[in-house]
Amino acid sequence: MAGKHTSYDRRNMSPAAIKNKRAYDKAYGAQSALIKYRTELNKKNREDGTYGNGDGKDVAHTKDGLKNRRNRRRNRANNGQKKGRSQRAPRRGTRSGS
Repeated sequence: MAGKHTSYDRRNMSPAAIKNKRAYDKAYGAQSALIKYRTELNKKNREDGTYGNGDGKDVAHTKDGLKNRRNRRRNRANNGQKKGRSQRAPRRGTRSGS
């Protein structure tokens, strides 16, 4: 069994739940569309000369396609943003911001 991830502890996942999640993740990652997507990203990184050289750069996912090289952490952080949304406004009636 692979190493234990800290998120499993935060979610209070049982060993059976971890096993089910790993099986799901394995099947999800094996989908032909996702394999094609990862292949495209790796190909672009190789063309740019940034694949495996340790510079910490990734190809950015822009609206126009895969273009710019960006810091890996910053680029992957974009996945957490919802499309067409900026930061969520504070809830009314709370003390935050007062």
